[in-house]
Amino acid sequence: MNLIISIIIGGVAGWLASLIMNTKGGIIKNVVLGIIGGFVGGYVLGLLNISLPFSEIVSTIITSLIGACLVILVARLISK
Repeated sequence: MNLIISIIIGGVAGWLASLIMNTKGGIIKNVVLGIIGGFVGGYVLGLLNISLPFSEIVSTIITSLIGACLVILVARLISK
């Protein structure tokens, strides 16, 4: 069940990040981006000692969204 929830949250976060960062991609790309973003966002927010005051699901989506946007930004910088 946790795997399904992670995929759904990853898909939502990846989709939102692709809208914010104006990228194109399908559902698989969005899910992968959101899941990787969850790890990156969790790491970065942990380093900065930031905890979000929302419910667990909302905090997870926001954390994944932040991480996914960072992943897109780094990918853009590397590709240039």
